[in-house]
Amino acid sequence: MPNSQGGLQQFKNSVAIKFQLYNSLFTSLPFHRIERTGLLLSLLLEICTEGYKKKQSPITIIDSFFSTHTNLEKDQDKIDRLFRIVQFVERQVVLFDALEDAAFKEVNDLNGVGTLKHLESEIIQNAAETQLAEKLKDFKIRLVLTAHPTQFYPGSVLAIINDLSHALLVNNTGKVNTYLAQLGKTPFLKKQKPTPYDEAVSLIWFMENVFYAATGSLLSGLKNQFPEVDEEINSIFQMGFWPGGDRDGNPNVRADTTLQVANALRESIIRCYYGDVRKLKRRLTFKGVDTLVAELEKQLYNSIFVPEQRTLLSRSFIIEQLKQIREIIIFQHNGLFLHLVDNLISKVQVFGLHFASLDVRQDSSVHNNILELIAEKEDILPKDYPSLSDEQKINILINVDKTANAELYEPGVLRDTLETIAAIKFIQETNGPEGCHRYVISHSESALNIIEVFGLFLLSGWKKEELNIDIVPLFETIDDLKNAPDVMKALYENETYRQHLLRRGSIQTIMLGFSDGTKDGGYLMANWSIFKAKQELTSLSRKYNFHVVFFDGRGGPPGRGGGKSHRFYASMGKEIANKEIQITIQGQTISSSFGTVEAARYNIEQLLNAGISNQLFSSKEKTLTSGEDKLLQELADASLESYKELKNHPQFFSYLQNISPLNFYSETNIGSRPSKRGTSNRLTINDLRAIPFVGAWSQIKQNVPGFYGVGSALQVLDRRGKFKKLKDLYNNSLFFRTLIDNSEMAMKKNFFPLTAFLANDPTYGEIWNKIYEEYELTEKYILQLTGTNELMADYPVEQLSIQMREKIVLPLTTIQQYAMARIRQLEEQGASDASKEIFKKLVIRCSFGIINAGRNSA
Repeated sequence: MPNSQGGLQQFKNSVAIKFQLYNSLFTSLPFHRIERTGLLLSLLLEICTEGYKKKQSPITIIDSFFSTHTNLEKDQDKIDRLFRIVQFVERQVVLFDALEDAAFKEVNDLNGVGTLKHLESEIIQNAAETQLAEKLKDFKIRLVLTAHPTQFYPGSVLAIINDLSHALLVNNTGKVNTYLAQLGKTPFLKKQKPTPYDEAVSLIWFMENVFYAATGSLLSGLKNQFPEVDEEINSIFQMGFWPGGDRDGNPNVRADTTLQVANALRESIIRCYYGDVRKLKRRLTFKGVDTLVAELEKQLYNSIFVPEQRTLLSRSFIIEQLKQIREIIIFQHNGLFLHLVDNLISKVQVFGLHFASLDVRQDSSVHNNILELIAEKEDILPKDYPSLSDEQKINILINVDKTANAELYEPGVLRDTLETIAAIKFIQETNGPEGCHRYVISHSESALNIIEVFGLFLLSGWKKEELNIDIVPLFETIDDLKNAPDVMKALYENETYRQHLLRRGSIQTIMLGFSDGTKDGGYLMANWSIFKAKQELTSLSRKYNFHVVFFDGRGGPPGRGGGKSHRFYASMGKEIANKEIQITIQGQTISSSFGTVEAARYNIEQLLNAGISNQLFSSKEKTLTSGEDKLLQELADASLESYKELKNHPQFFSYLQNISPLNFYSETNIGSRPSKRGTSNRLTINDLRAIPFVGAWSQIKQNVPGFYGVGSALQVLDRRGKFKKLKDLYNNSLFFRTLIDNSEMAMKKNFFPLTAFLANDPTYGEIWNKIYEEYELTEKYILQLTGTNELMADYPVEQLSIQMREKIVLPLTTIQQYAMARIRQLEEQGASDASKEIFKKLVIRCSFGIINAGRNSA
């Protein structure tokens, strides 16, 4: 829903004004000549603002800054000064983040539209209690935390933001000052890449400190508001986890990593229970209860600290103990502190001993390679296996009755695949079946890709009848999305796989990836292709009597499926399955949208409300009428043509490599995964991952993946006399309106004056103008479509937040472009790599502040 004016005023009071006040405390940061740096930053910001109005280049602006306000002559001295300014701005961004986190409850209506409180009033008003009870029997929300490299804050800084926001909330200036001083001493740049286990530990911090508490209060609230919720039958909320399990393109994730992370999750949740039971012990001092609490405390302690008793603890034991305690409290002690026990029971029902379900993901090509190797080395598969048809291979794999020997193979990704499947069984024994029960296959292009994984489980000793694993195909590219129904039809008609699905509750989970789809086909076509795939896959699955569950691989920015995601789910008609909402929460989005207990609960409620109210109160059988469907197909086709024309421009990839910091992404050390697929030293658009692709565009303030092709498509339909229909579609379709709203968000973060010096460049002038003209065209048509006079006019709080953040980082984007330009100059002069090194470091350092300020830019 659009922001209210009341929320805007609260934002101005709690964030905008406070930012100016607390900004003055930055003079206490432990930096060399900090007062001078603060003054110079103000002057640089003013010169940037005026310089871009005069269409000056970043080099001209920075040179003017140094000649006007300093007496520095040497390059090294100037660069040192710029680094100090970058440090200062980085801390300003942290302050702004902390202020927004602290003001969350004031700026957002926690009982307003989209919350559970609002849903309760709608249900009572519509007398829909019975329908709600039916819906809640199998409806679920599943948030899957991923280690995608979009989090530019190190864990130490995230912790400071958390503490700083609490101090700001109560206006404790002394603590704020102390935390800012700590911030000044804390490095932002990571000298080494994190290991997959490091990434897991960072996200487990959010599990312990945010999701654990948020889930308890959320489920307690649900049970109070809706007694129909029966957690014994259904865990309405679940957590998934990819760090340590996602090995697609990441050679650093191995079977031992997966086991290590699963163990860390188990120990972490038991520590959480132990802490809660210790608190219970202080309250439940009554006769008959105290001994039960003490026994539970002892069992939890032993499971953590006594190795030989580690596996004795079970989820059922914890729940049984708590239920006994509950009964005694009710019948003997007037229900005193019952809410504390119920809260803990809710948590145990959701988190079990696994905390989050660890997904395993691997690329389909790896499975093919290991099967061919098994055929070569063992007498389990035919020697001519590689030359067989897909149909013949499928028939062989579903009838495997022998076990492969992992020790016959050299250490590496192929052997690790077999060892990982063995590890899954061990994780299920220690963490429970929920601990690891999904295997996601990237680049699923055929039914064989899914059966290959089925066969590998059989080759690893699993029995068909006991295979409690959900095999999840991932469709990402435009072509893969189009082919998805044919792939699933072949699987549904395979009797062995059909029986497997029946044993898994007749549920097939299908993952759909937004990021690579956008890189492949542009913003509109990617979103439209996923919508159409969901439509067709739902119809197909129902025809074969299966429930399809869609797992959406969404990133932070609109160009990677982010933005106002809950509104997409609220817009779906009944022709799209919504048995569950499953969604990835990646990198930046974890800290920006789920970084505090209040924010996490609010955003989870938005998803719950969208999924439930859509089913209960929507009378729409279909998301779009047939006419609207054809109109959007026409729009997506026109958008694709425009995007392909840009992508096929001879300077497209060269522009991205030389004007943006794309080439330096891998050196930011923000993730364990390589920034590209494959082993070649040469970077190509096909090997490039979506995250650096989108993040690179965002840093040069040209969010191509979030808008390109939209304006051209709207113009094409306007020339065909269909703009009135598009305007009606915008007013009547929440799905289309959300698509446009998210594109507006991406556009609001553009700033073309930053790179306007390229307009007449002999190499890049043509492509720069092409992108700029598309931006202008898109803005023109979107404003006509929305009937407003500026982008994001209906979202004044978010609009002001973006404006303030973009102003804060304007010196950083200018410094980064200055450094990029100096690198290009040195390359033209044939200078040594050593002479470029310092400018390269400056580019990388600026990336942190720019991406962090965007909050959902990568």
